[in-house]
Amino acid sequence: MSLKIQGFILIDVDVVALNNAGKSNSSNFDNAMATKKIYKNGKAYTYVSGQAWRYWWRDTLQKNYGWDLSPVIRDKKIAFTAANPITFADDDVFGYMKAAKEVKTDDQGEPVLSKGGKEQKVDVTVTRSSPLRNSAIISVAATRTVENWSSMARQEGDSVPYSKEEYSAVMKGMFSLDMGQVGTFASYNKTGFKNLTEKLRAEALAGGATELADPFVKDGKGNAHQLVQLPKEVRIQRMKDTIGALKTISGGAMQTNNMADVTPKFIVLATTTTGNHPFSHIAKNGGAYQENAELNIAGLEEVLTDYKEQLKGTVYIGKRNGFMDEYHEVLQALADKFDNVELCSVNQAIDQYCAQVENQVE
Repeated sequence: MSLKIQGFILIDVDVVALNNAGKSNSSNFDNAMATKKIYKNGKAYTYVSGQAWRYWWRDTLQKNYGWDLSPVIRDKKIAFTAANPITFADDDVFGYMKAAKEVKTDDQGEPVLSKGGKEQKVDVTVTRSSPLRNSAIISVAATRTVENWSSMARQEGDSVPYSKEEYSAVMKGMFSLDMGQVGTFASYNKTGFKNLTEKLRAEALAGGATELADPFVKDGKGNAHQLVQLPKEVRIQRMKDTIGALKTISGGAMQTNNMADVTPKFIVLATTTTGNHPFSHIAKNGGAYQENAELNIAGLEEVLTDYKEQLKGTVYIGKRNGFMDEYHEVLQALADKFDNVELCSVNQAIDQYCAQVENQVE
């Protein structure tokens, strides 16, 4: 059984422009920057792209958790990482695609030549679907942005004005981390499944990785293909680092003038047996103009009831004191009602959930 880590977060930001969309097409000013927004039911919602969130995440893992990030190789108009998930944890957790050919070598490491004397090449294309999947971070409620002036001004000369869109919002995001996929790789040739070259597979096994049968993919004779798996302690640490990074995650545009804390102020962490994310609607908009961010307590209780068979272990709900305090009592009542729910602070929820992960990894 491949378990999934399911996370849902809320961040609370004021006067920010976290993810810009380039030159504004709606401004009367030439030097105007638009923020990213999307429309639903006729209302505007600001958002941070999923790609930007992943950049924050990867950057935090490098700076706060000592991850040595996979180097980026650029070739004309394409770019790819080292595609080495054995050495680089970010290649493992965030995935990659590398389409390339390498010179074929013999047992002595010398290039194998064709009859015409040219070096023969072998296809070393590898892909890895990211075990970490995340949404965009989008405002829970409809958001009206404002266009404000700023200026580049120094001691001499005229100032150079520009404008940017700013907003305040409670924003939601969700993610999923496949526990069975972290640190486990396929080397057989199937589209989207070949994570390792033969050379890297051999290096991984020589370095302590082991093989196990793939329960889902078999060859033409009915024999299970073999997966390569890193030691258990390595896989656990990569998962714990990934979830733990949420405690200190930072990022976003305009932070020099619009600094904001983008760590979660509310978080739900749970382990499920299925890949669907059940917590997507536990925050909702409300009010006459759909501009109030609210917790959907009835929706959360419904998820805990309807998916009780898919939930494994404790569901940790973390809330920062001072954020949506009006929900504290009803959340505590919910935690008291369900044996598998615990309410605590955000960082306590992350730490206790990571401790639970240690016992859930096979």
